[in-house]
Amino acid sequence: MEQPTPDSARGLVQLEGYLLWNAEVAEARRRARCLTEHLPWLTTAQREDIERAYTADRLDDSKEMLRRVAARSVSLRAEYTARYERLRRRCVATAVFGTAVAFVSLLCGVLAVLAGD
Repeated sequence: MEQPTPDSARGLVQLEGYLLWNAEVAEARRRARCLTEHLPWLTTAQREDIERAYTADRLDDSKEMLRRVAARSVSLRAEYTARYERLRRRCVATAVFGTAVAFVSLLCGVLAVLAGD
């Protein structure tokens, strides 16, 4: 299966974001209607005003939450990248050290054999 091009991958991410946000908007509107259904004495105009205000407030809260999550994900990415780099350096150093020890051991063995001759 072919890998998507960077442009198509970016487009898919944007489409996913668009669909997720539209789902959030629909859920906010649904909850606003649910709220006003429990207030049967409201006029149609009052009901619409409350639904509009509730939806706007909920979407503002959702945007703020998304900003916090995005900021945290950037922070985590930086933290994990730094941890990965430290771990990688340690692994490479350990491998180099192990190879050097093996080489020195082999060299000592060869020298011991040659010295015994």
